[in-house]
Amino acid sequence: MTPSAPPRLELSGIAKAFPGVVANDNVSLTVAPGEIHALLGENGAGKSTLVKILYGVQAADEGEIRIDGRPVVIASPKAARALGIGMVFQHFSLFDALTVIENIALGLDEAVDRAELARRVDAILRAYSLPLDLDRAVHTLSVGERQRIEIVRCLLVKPRLLIMDEPTSVLTPQEAERLFAMLRQLAQEGCSILYISHKLAEIKALCSRATILRAGRVVATCDPRAESTRRMAELMIGTELREVARGGRAAPSGPVRLQVRRLSLPRGGPFSVPLREVSFEVRAGEVFGIAGVAGNGQSELLLALSGERLAPEAAMIRLDGRPVGRERAGMRRRAGLCAVPEERNGHAAVPDLSLSDNAILTARHRVPLTANGFLRFGASRSFARKVIERFGVKAVGPAAAARSLSGGNLQKYVVGREILQLPEVLVVSQPTWGVDAGAGAAIHRAILDLAESGSAIVVISQDLDELLALSDRLAVLNEGQLSRPIATADARADEIGLLMGGVHGEHARARGASRA
Repeated sequence: MTPSAPPRLELSGIAKAFPGVVANDNVSLTVAPGEIHALLGENGAGKSTLVKILYGVQAADEGEIRIDGRPVVIASPKAARALGIGMVFQHFSLFDALTVIENIALGLDEAVDRAELARRVDAILRAYSLPLDLDRAVHTLSVGERQRIEIVRCLLVKPRLLIMDEPTSVLTPQEAERLFAMLRQLAQEGCSILYISHKLAEIKALCSRATILRAGRVVATCDPRAESTRRMAELMIGTELREVARGGRAAPSGPVRLQVRRLSLPRGGPFSVPLREVSFEVRAGEVFGIAGVAGNGQSELLLALSGERLAPEAAMIRLDGRPVGRERAGMRRRAGLCAVPEERNGHAAVPDLSLSDNAILTARHRVPLTANGFLRFGASRSFARKVIERFGVKAVGPAAAARSLSGGNLQKYVVGREILQLPEVLVVSQPTWGVDAGAGAAIHRAILDLAESGSAIVVISQDLDELLALSDRLAVLNEGQLSRPIATADARADEIGLLMGGVHGEHARARGASRA
């Protein structure tokens, strides 16, 4: 930025409060033209509120926003786009049954002739080397391809400021590298990028400055390239970070606790993925990782393991040798299998119920929260309070509604609720999705502690770094089929990434053939 050029974005004294909480407290930051600027903070630090204010979803109580030195009022997302602000949200807003070009058209503020729109989109795809078939239905696309639709929507309005919210949370390593190349090209062309991510290694690789929030306030501004990931994490959480180390773990040699044999399931709906002869087993004390890009059968596998969908044959799923494939979720929980689904709001928890009532939903099968057919509300409150305290959940107490928690704090509560039931087998999908470094480390430590106590753990995740850090063995789920499990110590990130993307090599050709 030349001395005479104003910042592309300048926030001064931004404040926003909700009943009982101050989300943003006198937040000020600047982003230069062509700068890739990271916005960091633990869950509940105020990042989401700040970018919603910037994109016109919410209004600040106090403070000023300047774009290229000019004060602006951003009353709506449409007004933000008119000012040259684009945003790619973590959760995509796409219609699965429509084509790529139809979804792009629906995201525009004005009607555009289809041929003209296709011409403009094709020019963007060529300029940024973004492969995308405009006539394909969205439900046939990978997550990386779906993200490109959201990015193209933004680029059509020629943004001067692009906000990216957790953009690599569901991408393979190869897709992430392609995204980074595009962002660097945009920055070279003068577009400023405000980048939100919990993956500090990619912040170091991509961003030239970072603003760190804690409890709604700016606590530091740093150059990520000159800071360690550990130091940035400690600035975010305000305390020393406990690292999770698997070093020295002997290969688990305990009895097989979970056994899956040739599990096949048809589609459960028009956009679901059939499972095809999935086979694996997990021993006591073992963490078994399942990698894969979203939409390749992970949700279907969790439903089958948890008992929400029944297997064709009881013997396809065995728990401590007992055939449970035809038993429903409640019976499997009593037998020792607990599960954490990917979708925390609406699946793992009922948003309008209190944390105490949400504890009853699953823990009643293993914790004495009922007696003679009656609910023990005092016991459920005590159990919910224990989860809150043990997992550092930021909530006003057990009576708080699940919807009142931030996504990361609700994730901590849901994972903690299942772990504190001390299951013999735990199946958890995306355990640290959307949580900060400190909370992620705490969840990882709790998972490893549970394994060390003799439980068998299945971790389904799109975060390859997470699986490499946690698991003893891992396999890749692609199009409903599971690759041959390999020891994590022998796994190569590039090979696993290719398998996640559907490029089948030696391991993929042997998928489903494991007898562990």
